[in-house]
Amino acid sequence: MKAMILAAGRGERMRPLTDHTPKPLLPVAGQALIEHTIHQLVAAGFVDIVINHAHLGGQIESRLGNGQQYGASICYSPEGEQGLETAGGIINALPLLGDEVFLVVNGDIATDFPYAELTDKAVDLAYLVLVDNPAHHPEGDFGFAGDDKVTENTSQRYTFSGIGLYRPELFNNIPPGSHKLGPLLRQAMATHRVQGQKYAGFWMDIGTPERLQELDCLYTKKLALG
Repeated sequence: MKAMILAAGRGERMRPLTDHTPKPLLPVAGQALIEHTIHQLVAAGFVDIVINHAHLGGQIESRLGNGQQYGASICYSPEGEQGLETAGGIINALPLLGDEVFLVVNGDIATDFPYAELTDKAVDLAYLVLVDNPAHHPEGDFGFAGDDKVTENTSQRYTFSGIGLYRPELFNNIPPGSHKLGPLLRQAMATHRVQGQKYAGFWMDIGTPERLQELDCLYTKKLALG
């Protein structure tokens, strides 16, 4: 199964850190944020990786190269300086992702989620990993209807982790350009074609300099403890 890391975000809330460095390359415990994700994916068996980029994207390619140093094969889907939003970025990368189910991971999250568990999931159009709502997103995004059907029509909502499996068919008949992922997922949920699970382990959205510093402290302490 191929994996895609979304790395095209401008990182406005991270400024001025992202004025000269793309958000995925911000340092965390001696590595770039995106390198931690690459190592996790490779350890879980995802060695064919697509990375999209926009703002200062050339730096990402220069830093990561073809992926050989990580035991991966990395190819890139450039989007220009402005980016194409999440769905638009995936659509732009579809020629690199193939015809089968693929994994997409946000490039600005940190987690110990066991990615290997996703390789045998049954996927209709999409399969989403949800997490408990963080303090900065208390209302959540989606919940569950029945065993594993994901819906937004529920009182108990959780936060979409930025980890999902998708079939290319989810993006059928969507023209190239800038498109958000949320509307496509909600359309698929309306016909009960999105499954998912809740993950209770470690997860952080690294959206601010404060959270980046918190993650750096956590990872540095973990390394110190061995």
